[in-house]
Amino acid sequence: MDSLLRFGRKIIPAKIFRAAQPVYHYVLALAGAIIYRFPSAHIKVVGITGTKGKTTTAELVNTILEEAGNKTALLGTLRFKIADKEEPNLYKMTMPGRFFVQKFLRRAVNAKCDWAILEMTSEGSKQFRHSFIDLDALVFLNIAPEHIESHGSFEKYLAAKFALAEALKNSPKRPRSIISNLDDTKGEKFLSVHVENKLPFTLASAKPYEVKHSGLSFTFKEMPIEMKLVGEFNIMNALAAAKFATSQHISPEVIKKALEKVEKIRGRVEFIEAGQAFKIVVDYAHTPDSLKALYEAFPHLYKIAVLGNTGGGRDKWKRKEMARIADVYCQEILLTNEDPYDEDPQTILDDMRKGFERHEPMVLLDRRRAIATALAKAEGIRKVRNEDVIVLITGKGTDPFIMGPNGKKEAWDDASVVRQELKRIN
Repeated sequence: MDSLLRFGRKIIPAKIFRAAQPVYHYVLALAGAIIYRFPSAHIKVVGITGTKGKTTTAELVNTILEEAGNKTALLGTLRFKIADKEEPNLYKMTMPGRFFVQKFLRRAVNAKCDWAILEMTSEGSKQFRHSFIDLDALVFLNIAPEHIESHGSFEKYLAAKFALAEALKNSPKRPRSIISNLDDTKGEKFLSVHVENKLPFTLASAKPYEVKHSGLSFTFKEMPIEMKLVGEFNIMNALAAAKFATSQHISPEVIKKALEKVEKIRGRVEFIEAGQAFKIVVDYAHTPDSLKALYEAFPHLYKIAVLGNTGGGRDKWKRKEMARIADVYCQEILLTNEDPYDEDPQTILDDMRKGFERHEPMVLLDRRRAIATALAKAEGIRKVRNEDVIVLITGKGTDPFIMGPNGKKEAWDDASVVRQELKRIN
């Protein structure tokens, strides 16, 4: 199938090829559903969508469902899990194509799972990978500009996201539930979809709440919940998961017990502890909003940023903006390589440098060297000034590769590199 697609690209004019792609992807989606015998009809399915927070929310939903006694399957950016078996997602995409999602659902049905939890993306929607999946529930978290080059405009990006809500509306399952963040400007749009259960949530509904360096606390159904995750954004993710659980008649006591169990989500505000005298966080933050929220979660610490955050050939508009945010919130910034693909990585960093006014960033294309340099700086500041320091390494999270030109990829894991470089320092 892939060789056929590559052959088609060579012999068919680009304009015609692009026009034919939706039909091609739709036929693939239908074929996958037929081959795997429409598995979503035989398992409960919840989709989770949003520009940011999908992975954390999916993991929280999984924890709650398991605490309530369900056997679960989870398909997301971080991992693929069916019952007690799991494997890392090495595809560099949340919803892989070529029948992958339908095959995953069939495996979940065969394993007698009660629920399938699917992170659902605009790219997946654009390529009809959500088609022929009968949803029981959809969680909408938020939306912000992303993948604009791929979709053509923000309006088309939003339309791809909203197609997931339309899929819920068209699902034959009953009852269907939509869980929507009304603090987002598009929350009402998602909540307007015609389904049986509509569950909105807002940050105000979590009051009283508190965000600390070591965790967070908030209120749900008049019950105090203490979590080890950090950041106000994680209150929203937890609220979304809790609201979904409520739609399935899971008690507040079970929700509380499950949420308080969660130690961390890999690559999502992941603290690296190796005996060092300063804090280190690895985080996926790949939009201006998520980067700003991460920096704001540590207001009184001396922040050293290792910043890439802008892959080659995409979302060029955000390069200067990501740099501007680091310039405002961080004391030192190291610009480094992330996923240049076929673009010159130096050009990417030159674009980012235009966003700095207060600081002159250090530019180190070698990501390992940038991380090592940031750790050494933090060690020095901690020793000399006894100041509370945090190194924030953003953009990749658990991404397993650095993507280079002509499909070249280098195996990578930010957290592992951090641990290796800490050993060198020590």
